[in-house]
Amino acid sequence: MAHQDYVSRSRAKNKKQSPYKKNAEPVAGTPLKVKLIAAFLVIALPSFGYMLWSIKDVPPDTVVIPKVNKAKKTTDLPEPPEEKWTYVDDLKSKQVEVGEYEVKQRGPYKMQCGSFKTRKQAESLKAKIAFTGLEAQVSKSVGTSSTWYKVYLGPYTKKRNAEKDKHKLKNNAVHGCKIWGWD
Repeated sequence: MAHQDYVSRSRAKNKKQSPYKKNAEPVAGTPLKVKLIAAFLVIALPSFGYMLWSIKDVPPDTVVIPKVNKAKKTTDLPEPPEEKWTYVDDLKSKQVEVGEYEVKQRGPYKMQCGSFKTRKQAESLKAKIAFTGLEAQVSKSVGTSSTWYKVYLGPYTKKRNAEKDKHKLKNNAVHGCKIWGWD
């Protein structure tokens, strides 16, 4: 097929009429809604200006104070009503029994952040943890089939301290740390 030059030829005249264009001429004049808004503004703005002009000379400290009967003192409070319920008196004489609870220490905790087949991978994670400001350790664990290098932090006396360090590591893109009891 031959290439056509669309730039050099003129546009085709659209003989079809758009269904959205109306053939009738628009009505001359402004709509009723615009006339009503204009009339409202013509009346409202001058009346608002007149109201502001009329109150400009009134001093601001002129306050209307309602008249108070001077025979009755305003500082006296009324008598409190009698209580219908007895729980108020019961609460005054109630004794609370306090139980004795003993908090058990679960022992030291350690946080393991990885277990690797090669020592190089474990040392890499240890260095990444060191950049967060924490000190990790690598231990060698010999199993039945292979040797694993575990990266851990601890011991922690409280689990809360381990959780705090875990969140610090998570904020520094070290994920997957688990908290275990120290064995």
